[in-house]
Amino acid sequence: MIGLIVSLFFMSVMLTACGSSEKSSGNEKKEFRYAMSGLYKPFNFKENGKLVGFDVEVGEALADKMGMKPVAVTNPWETLIQGLQAKKFDAILASMTVTEERKKSVNFTDTYYRSGAQIFVAADNQTIKSVADLKGKKIGVVKASTYKELALQNTDQGNIVEYDSDITALMDLPTGRLDAVITDQMVGLPIIKDGAIKIKDVGEPLSHDDQAIAVRKEDKELLDKLNKALAEIIKDGTYEKISTKWFGRSILGE
Repeated sequence: MIGLIVSLFFMSVMLTACGSSEKSSGNEKKEFRYAMSGLYKPFNFKENGKLVGFDVEVGEALADKMGMKPVAVTNPWETLIQGLQAKKFDAILASMTVTEERKKSVNFTDTYYRSGAQIFVAADNQTIKSVADLKGKKIGVVKASTYKELALQNTDQGNIVEYDSDITALMDLPTGRLDAVITDQMVGLPIIKDGAIKIKDVGEPLSHDDQAIAVRKEDKELLDKLNKALAEIIKDGTYEKISTKWFGRSILGE
């Protein structure tokens, strides 16, 4: 009788422990580990030791829709794809441009934002409204960039001023030293939002780049989940809210 009671007691303890374990396990969300360089403000960067930015918040919103726990991690930009293939993380959410070369190594989700070369002028400039108005104007570009080629298509060599920094070039717009600057949209838009330099963007982008989330070739299930979650955050306004916070507008594009 004593042996039976002891046996029943231990069985009860084991069942209770198993039940607690299953309940605990059931409450824990699977992690969604997504990587970025952490050096690309305002998309992903460190602030007071914490990883923040547009990419970080998009990842959090996607994880929420997928019922997963968001874990943003950093990795050197040049080895992001190798890190993904080595399964250090589940996805690359790092403002990565979709290219045919990269498609050989990873699968990309639907586009989560679009960028491209953009014309910026002083906020009070009323003479330049599109690329057609650049002829004969003094244009600033970054040295050894593709923006110089775009400038050459629209003005003379003598009207092109080369800079070491996009920001320095943009700072010369309100002073009148330049009529326009051609640089990436995502360089200028945060400045417009913050009002740090009195500039504005004009005309349509001169080029288009699609940015998407990269996953391993074999990870079809995650790819489908991410595309579904992305469509949901766009539809319910979450995406626009995050984008407006960082850029003052939606950067999804057409």
